[in-house]
Amino acid sequence: MLNMSQINSIREMRKAGYSVAKIAREAKVDEKTVRKYLKMEDFSPKVPEVKREVAPKLNPYKPTILKWLEEDKGNWAKQRHTAQKIHDRLVQEFDDYDCSYPTLVRYVRSVRQEHIEAHRGTLELVWHPGQAQADFGELECYEEGVKVRKRFFVISFPHSNVEFTQIFNGETAECICQGLQDVFEFIGGVPSTVVIDNASGAGRRIGSEITETELFKRFRAHYGFSIRFCTPASGWEKGHVENKIGSVRRNRFVPLPHINDIEEFNKALIAKAMHELKKAHYKKHQSLESLFNEDLKALQDLPSARFNVCRFEFIKADTYGKVRVSGNHYYSSCPEFSRQVVLVGIRAHFIEVYDKEHNILVTHRRRFGKQRTDEVDPSTSLAVLTRNIGAWSNSGIREVLPPFLKEYLDNLEREELKSAVRAMSALKNEYGLEHAIEALSTAVTNAGSSPLADAAVFAARMAEFDPFEEIEEGPDLNIYDTFLGKGVGK
Repeated sequence: MLNMSQINSIREMRKAGYSVAKIAREAKVDEKTVRKYLKMEDFSPKVPEVKREVAPKLNPYKPTILKWLEEDKGNWAKQRHTAQKIHDRLVQEFDDYDCSYPTLVRYVRSVRQEHIEAHRGTLELVWHPGQAQADFGELECYEEGVKVRKRFFVISFPHSNVEFTQIFNGETAECICQGLQDVFEFIGGVPSTVVIDNASGAGRRIGSEITETELFKRFRAHYGFSIRFCTPASGWEKGHVENKIGSVRRNRFVPLPHINDIEEFNKALIAKAMHELKKAHYKKHQSLESLFNEDLKALQDLPSARFNVCRFEFIKADTYGKVRVSGNHYYSSCPEFSRQVVLVGIRAHFIEVYDKEHNILVTHRRRFGKQRTDEVDPSTSLAVLTRNIGAWSNSGIREVLPPFLKEYLDNLEREELKSAVRAMSALKNEYGLEHAIEALSTAVTNAGSSPLADAAVFAARMAEFDPFEEIEEGPDLNIYDTFLGKGVGK
């Protein structure tokens, strides 16, 4: 193909009266080529074809990339691999990976056939140090090997672009207050203002009227920060945390996390934000650390007393002594409380049931969702079981015992079994169920003459130290035997 200079030269020679043959000799091209450009009428620029980049350096990693993208199809659309996350994982998992990020981006785009959506313009707001935004997002994770959806609470500081995250099972007032408290205590201060969505757990704004929940009002008064609820359907009023919801989900929760203990997971999760402080702000060209220090200086002091994030309710128990909390979730108290009004403490992660002296009788892991759940602590039925020992074979406490102890108790005579259950109940009240079972198991294993009495001794020792802890060797006393022996001989 000739360039435009050559084509113009051919056409100029034709105008000067040159023959096709002479033009071909002068231009050193074929006569057919000369005739082609002499006949051509349209020299308008052509729309260039999009070149599909071939990335041979990516070839060894393409199966892995495709595998990750294929796995994403079974995950929530908001919690899938981004090109950045794929790049980061390849760098971490393959020592010889040296492809450039733009090359990877083009390949991932070609696989996904992404379409860039037009975004409407928004007003850029100015956020001062010490001001925060808060909102909930959804994530998928594995809990005890089962894929479930949970909520995560994000508090962001727009001035520094730093955010902190905590995971919960719901969006209740207890969850919001607990999430805020976790962050306040971690950073050592309280934001001057928190902008929050119309979350039912905190309150609602209808027109100019704002209604807050009782627990949230107490929490806000305790910590002394101002609150600003967004106008309904106006997420751009807290656009910073809205964007953080997406980035946290993509960067912190991909691949899907495995959560066994949500509180321990949250402790590690909130600390991860500090690992990002060495990065530069995307627009201010300062480190996040220096900007966040300005946020920290603008914080209010923590109050001297710690707020008790708990909502108390008096709830009537059913015939089994269970109380119903938040819809269709049932929690055991004890059978003696059948059809009585029971004091219940409702927390973000736990449900506490109190006895008549307002001491915690039992603590349950809090459940969420629409399906019915039943949380039972078998230890609370021990006292009733001693009065109805005939129910032993179908009791809940029997199901949690180790097999050998269960077999031992099953073979006892009725009165002996009643004494054993009574002893277990007394040990549970004194030392807790775990120590009671362990002590009784140890006593039965040792097969002493009176295992129930031995169990009480073991339980007391376990409450103070491990009875099987290896004892450190002291000084060798044989030298004294030798010395004394020689002395007697003299």
